[in-house]
Amino acid sequence: MGRTILGMVVGVVVAIAAIMAVEMLGHGLYPPPAGLDPADPANEAAFAAFVAALPLTAKLMVVFAWALGSFLGALVAAWIARHQTAAALLVALVVISGVVGMIAQVPHPLWLAAAGLLPVPLALLAVGLVRRRASLPRVD
Repeated sequence: MGRTILGMVVGVVVAIAAIMAVEMLGHGLYPPPAGLDPADPANEAAFAAFVAALPLTAKLMVVFAWALGSFLGALVAAWIARHQTAAALLVALVVISGVVGMIAQVPHPLWLAAAGLLPVPLALLAVGLVRRRASLPRVD
């Protein structure tokens, strides 16, 4: 049980770090207007307008951040944990909860919201890769 919990914790940390790295790159390429504080409820309408006006490439970077973060986090979680599928799916659920929170806070296109479900199949892919590698014969 200890390795599974460790895998879950490390996997979530890796997922969040990867998502933050890609999103920081996205904010560098598509910076918000000066003075726009997304945490300030008074700026909610201005922030929603900013998100709506973002080009497709910026929105695809957000999806890429979710996908990369969930895949890498699930891969690390499955690699560490004894209960690989459970650990990887927990990472995916944490990423999905962040997606749901963000979409509930600021309106996004429907396709972007639907892409928020990508972490589950990517987590299962990560588990499959870890299991496949473990089942390959060792060459010494």
